Amino acid sequence: MALITDNYRDLNRHLHESNPEYGTSAHKWAAQIAPLIEQFESRSVLDYGCGKQTLHKALAGIVDGKSIAWQNYDPAIEGLDTPPDPADFVVCSDVLEHIEPDCLDAVLDDLRRCTLKACFLLVATGPAVKTLADGRNAHLIIESYEWWLPRLWARFRLYRFIDLDDDLFMAVVTPKSSP
Repeated sequence: MALITDNYRDLNRHLHESNPEYGTSAHKWAAQIAPLIEQFESRSVLDYGCGKQTLHKALAGIVDGKSIAWQNYDPAIEGLDTPPDPADFVVCSDVLEHIEPDCLDAVLDDLRRCTLKACFLLVATGPAVKTLADGRNAHLIIESYEWWLPRLWARFRLYRFIDLDDDLFMAVVTPKSSP
């Protein structure tokens, strides 16, 4: 199964190009992510769905110089759309709710493939402020954390979970062994 359809990739490319604020929220979580990178003794980090790469920029002074290899992956941004290699620590912030429902299992399986030690997830559970060019809300999956947890448990162990408010949750997960 595909991680993203061509049509949806085009819609997201358009949104990235036309809206300078789209794909810029990850840097807000740098203070929570930096100690986790150290805690899991990570030598490599992958920002899965990196958007405009604000997390890497925010963590540059913290992780640069510590021999940490960094990858930015976003299938809707040319030059960042090459399938990523697995990394010790994966960040997937404000991404999963944007996934096409028919592609969600493939994306979650790919996140599992990419996660060697731990993954930081931030998932919005309410509608987005932004809309796609076809008129749909930018959050294609609007579901509670109770809906998300079984899908995560199928692939990961829950290391930490915080219900941040009515429309957002954070989870740190570690991969389950491959079947």
